[in-house]
Amino acid sequence: MSLTVIETDGVNVQPLTVDSIQIFAGQRYSFVLKANQNIDNYWIRAKPSNSTAFIGFDGGVNSAILRYQDAPIRYPNTVQAPNSNPLLETNLHPLVSPAAPGVPSVGAADISLNLDIVADFDILKFVVNGAVYIPPTVPVLLQILSGAKKSQDLFPVGSIYTLPRNKVIEVSIPGGTVGAPVSI
Repeated sequence: MSLTVIETDGVNVQPLTVDSIQIFAGQRYSFVLKANQNIDNYWIRAKPSNSTAFIGFDGGVNSAILRYQDAPIRYPNTVQAPNSNPLLETNLHPLVSPAAPGVPSVGAADISLNLDIVADFDILKFVVNGAVYIPPTVPVLLQILSGAKKSQDLFPVGSIYTLPRNKVIEVSIPGGTVGAPVSI
């Protein structure tokens, strides 16, 4: 049996045939399973890469059964074969190249932002481009999603930069301030 990967994390990719896929937290893959074996029952195994609690496949742990139509209802008798063609993410290529917008050179962005961050030890707060950073008491995203306020209403004037869609943004953050609060 083989797996042909056709999509990953919402991006259609050039079909890539593999015999195993290592999936990390937050990753998604769509694949076509080419079921071209004799009519029977076969194990599909998921081996956790860092679990000590569920090691192995004894008793069907970390396993599922792929049962062909007209196969007898029974456990598979297949054994784990070595994977000779695992998925290598570097072999995945978009079906349609969504080229990055803009000109690939420094200073050619549609909008350039310089975030000058300094620590003001007199007031014990950070200052970004002259605006004092005041941390929110409730997470900003939670407040925005609740519809209670717009992001611009949650921070002092000068703390929020509203950016246009489909533009190239260059953000420069000069170094030198340890622990500076930046959320992009």
